[in-house]
Amino acid sequence: MSHYSVEGIDIEKLPKVSLHDHLDGSLRPETLLELAGEAGVSTPEDNADDLGDWFISQSNSGSLVEYLTTFDLTCAVMQTSASLERIARESVIDLARDGVIYGELRWAPEQHLTGGLTLDSAVEAVQEGISQGIAEAARSGASIRIGQLVTAMRHADRSFEIAELALRHREKGVVGFDIAGAEAGFLPSKHARAFDLLANEYFPATVHAGEADGLASIRSAVLDGRALRLGHGVRIAEDITIENSDDEVSYVKLGRLAEWVKDRAITLELCPTSNLQTGAVEQWGATLEEHPFDLLYQLDFCVTVNTDNRLQSGTSLSRELSLLVDAFGYTLSDVEQFQQNACASAFIPAEDRDELAEVISQGFENAVRGSRS
Repeated sequence: MSHYSVEGIDIEKLPKVSLHDHLDGSLRPETLLELAGEAGVSTPEDNADDLGDWFISQSNSGSLVEYLTTFDLTCAVMQTSASLERIARESVIDLARDGVIYGELRWAPEQHLTGGLTLDSAVEAVQEGISQGIAEAARSGASIRIGQLVTAMRHADRSFEIAELALRHREKGVVGFDIAGAEAGFLPSKHARAFDLLANEYFPATVHAGEADGLASIRSAVLDGRALRLGHGVRIAEDITIENSDDEVSYVKLGRLAEWVKDRAITLELCPTSNLQTGAVEQWGATLEEHPFDLLYQLDFCVTVNTDNRLQSGTSLSRELSLLVDAFGYTLSDVEQFQQNACASAFIPAEDRDELAEVISQGFENAVRGSRS
């Protein structure tokens, strides 16, 4: 058994769904070193363990802007079809080894063109790597399905072009659209033309909002971006008021935006470790126990658990779930609920979500039976 467990059950063996996972934040340190050597890219460390530690250290700055600088290195080695294929393939294999049965990998093609790739050839290379990873996982006895989330950089001016790119590949592996990058000062409304196009084509979007910026960003994501999911979205807690009465009873009041997000089941793609690293939750505290995750869960928001960037956070989905179990005393039933929330929020057809939900239910039941035998 791994050291990640809940009620004595190995979390790695439980079927899981990963919705918020950046491809350029999922590299294996040893792969990064090898590709850097081939591309003539310098690295701050020359062995895999030290390089992995460097990423974690650099990402613990408490600033999203500083956190994002680590991607200068990962993106530098992701400029050819071969490197994109390899990284995508390994990313899928690593997810499958962690028990993920459905995942969405997001990445920004516009950041991978310095080696001569076009937007379309970059997407095709990643899709080829995903297909290879799925096949290799199957040979090892693991079943996994992966979709691409094509992302536009919010501080750039290519979002309409990237939205068109996503639509061109909607039947070839791309399941949704996203905007990412430095959040403060770059509201989703800046990309209204892209979001209008996607809405007219009935193509789903998730939007990074409520991480390094507050309620205005979330409001714009919901109204201008028609976001079905919020990338992080943790700062929706700013619209929740908790009042303690004299008899030590707490009363919770939701603002209209929080109420809208909750009542419409707009999914929160929460990333606990990352949120601590970037300072997204610093107004509530500096420890996981102070993270608003449990508040949002207890109030029936549609919360999901995600890694954000496995390399930068030195993490996996099983690890994130284990940390939450330890911090809040969650049970196996809670862990399953997080997976069912993610399943219901996946950008795949309803029939596929129903099948996935059954696989999750059966997997958790089998785990309980196995623990009793």
